[in-house]
Amino acid sequence: MKRRDFIQKTAASSALLGLSGVSLSSFSTVDTKKITILHTNDTHSHIDPFPADHPKNPNMGGAARRAAIIESIRKEEKNVLLLDAGDIFQGTPYFNYYGGELEFKLMSMMQYDLATMGNHDFDNGIDGFYAQLPHAKFDFVSANYDFKNTVLNGIVKPYKIIFKDGIKIGIFGLGVQLDGLVDKKLYKETVYNNPIEVAQDMTRILKEEKKCDLVICLSHLGFKYKDEPEKPSDIILAQKTKNIDLIIGGHTHTFLDKPFIEKNSEGKEVLINQVGCFGVNLGRIDFYLSNDKLHHNQTKNIIV
Repeated sequence: MKRRDFIQKTAASSALLGLSGVSLSSFSTVDTKKITILHTNDTHSHIDPFPADHPKNPNMGGAARRAAIIESIRKEEKNVLLLDAGDIFQGTPYFNYYGGELEFKLMSMMQYDLATMGNHDFDNGIDGFYAQLPHAKFDFVSANYDFKNTVLNGIVKPYKIIFKDGIKIGIFGLGVQLDGLVDKKLYKETVYNNPIEVAQDMTRILKEEKKCDLVICLSHLGFKYKDEPEKPSDIILAQKTKNIDLIIGGHTHTFLDKPFIEKNSEGKEVLINQVGCFGVNLGRIDFYLSNDKLHHNQTKNIIV
């Protein structure tokens, strides 16, 4: 397929699907290639919906409702990617009892394409995470965790390239500093590398060497830190890199009403999205890709 040099990003007025029940509108066909990105972060083993008397999220969330919404969108859209930005584990007795097996099985049933690792995914140790991987029918990516002296060596890759309708999508993962968050005996010989420096290398590989049409980062760095403005975060990541089209974030449990737009090192726009925590929201962002014969400089805002 001809190399595309045009990507339209839809910073939807709402990129969140509240899982208390939604109606899904149909989209008119467009003469471009459309990619629908669905995503979660920090679900923290929340399998069931919140109870009706919950003060913040009454009757919201739950794996069954998320699965139903994902299935509905897949019936409407041709090219769907389902991604997760980490902290799948820890938060309910399901994790304490099953050790992550149930979470991975349910995500596999929902047909997740890819995920990255959060700090709580080490809570049963790196060996505990490894033991549950046979239940995950999707891959994990992490570019700045060096696993070469661990059981995850060669299993968790820096990035993955996925093809959808002839569109080449490069996705890489970034994780937060583990020291101070996770006991060393749990992550063992895992080495944390500077995520900004690693991302600069990843984007060069994916965009310039691999010629990806779309570059996505699954980030568990956190959205931003007011008290530590220089601490690696999604905002800093966007500002100090180039060629990232979308950052799907996690870790700080940030509920964004719509994707945040930040300028990269070349002054180009980067979308950053994060959908809070506990599975009460499902992120959605639609990308339209065209070659030089089709619909340049046309942006659509999709309300979902």
